[in-house]
Amino acid sequence: MSQNLTVTTPDGCFDAYVARPAQTLAPVVIVIQEIFGVTEGIRSIADGLARDGFIAVAPDLFWRFQPGILLSEHSEADWQKALAYYGRLDLGKTTDDIVATIDAARALPGASGKVGVMGYCLGGLLTFLTAARGKTDAAVEYYGARTEEFLDAGKGITTPLLMHLAGNDEFMSEAARTQIKAALGDKPNVEIHVYAGRNHAFARPQGDHYDAEDAERANARTRAFLAEHLR
Repeated sequence: MSQNLTVTTPDGCFDAYVARPAQTLAPVVIVIQEIFGVTEGIRSIADGLARDGFIAVAPDLFWRFQPGILLSEHSEADWQKALAYYGRLDLGKTTDDIVATIDAARALPGASGKVGVMGYCLGGLLTFLTAARGKTDAAVEYYGARTEEFLDAGKGITTPLLMHLAGNDEFMSEAARTQIKAALGDKPNVEIHVYAGRNHAFARPQGDHYDAEDAERANARTRAFLAEHLR
């Protein structure tokens, strides 16, 4: 079952897609979008989490530019629009929006009180920044480009954090992955997996670089991690 949640902030309100499981008491997972908005692929991820027994909430984080925007990676014009929005995005304010979504989700009917965050690409970076604030019970980052720029904040993360990095990522160099592993790899609350030969967005349903085998390997690890820390 799906519905919308309205999240209120000092700057205004925005909507979030909500997918609900069959059971009435469940932990929440906030699903953070890529640069294309709350697309069919993001909603399908939320729906899959609901089938696994989580309340999944996917907030519209481009609402300050164009509420409800849906862009396609298969369109050059949409790519340019998405990159322009990303260039204008205030990461601090957007992380504030995620924290506001977490607070609203904790109060949802049927929510157990436990909330995790997981995100892809831009959403992976935002997941990392949210975990650095200590506002979530668990965090899962999928190939968050620019994560290495924020490792000073990340060194203080105490939230359980699972990271999926693509071994052939066009937006995260080998040097960046080395920095991330050097800074975080020894932390007992951080688990890092690198998927050799995979491109950026290898776990995005319907994406150009989707790899079913490694996507399922990553997603199985994610399911086990969320069950461990949110159940």
